[in-house]
Amino acid sequence: MKKYGLIGFPLEHSFSKRYFTEKFEKESIKDCRYDTYPIEKIDLLKDLVNNDRELMGLNVTIPFKKNVIPLLDEVDSEAGIIGAVNTIKIFRISTDEYSLKGYNTDIYGFETPLLKVLRKHHKNALILGTGGASKAVAFILKKHSIAFHYVSRKPKEQTIFSYEDLNEEIIHKYQIIINTSPAGMYPDIHNCPDIPYQALNSDYILYDLIYNPEKTLFLQKGEEKSVTIINGLPMLYTQAEKAWEIWNR
Repeated sequence: MKKYGLIGFPLEHSFSKRYFTEKFEKESIKDCRYDTYPIEKIDLLKDLVNNDRELMGLNVTIPFKKNVIPLLDEVDSEAGIIGAVNTIKIFRISTDEYSLKGYNTDIYGFETPLLKVLRKHHKNALILGTGGASKAVAFILKKHSIAFHYVSRKPKEQTIFSYEDLNEEIIHKYQIIINTSPAGMYPDIHNCPDIPYQALNSDYILYDLIYNPEKTLFLQKGEEKSVTIINGLPMLYTQAEKAWEIWNR
């Protein structure tokens, strides 16, 4: 049996196990299993890998995408540039030896849905949140020459907006708003990023990396203003398939 799984904390929101379980059933993949591993500290990664020698690959989610990197033996070049890892391939060298290589498949998952709705006037973006997923978003925005600013509850740099900074004048300059924070994720479904939604119109794109619920309050408020909305499900599916490709090549 080859095992794969997801590490992070908490993991109640995750659809990854269901996605891969259904994939294995549909494609008649009988020698593989996918589980969730809710670990509160990233230091427990090595224990997890040591204790289950059938484990061949892991996905990584909140809050470990950045601080998992020092525990890896190697990091793919793109993941190194981004500074965040969401996929780990476990190379089993012998019974007791292995090496860990980190990759970032979020960039593939994020880019594909965005390109389908991107228009010429979409030249500036706000990235809500500064965690690991935000770095993959920034990587793709740079690739497509889209200028951006981060927004954080506790900005540490002058180049990062606080939510208190956001007013209608600022919002009018940024036609793409991407939520990479957990605000609004199940079970906290009545929460949403604090932005001036009244300033939005049909020229905007709201992209929420959250996929549970499928339509967050952030997206609902955008939809009320005729905004183009994208949730995190297409990103989940695309990055998951890329992870599967990495684990099996």
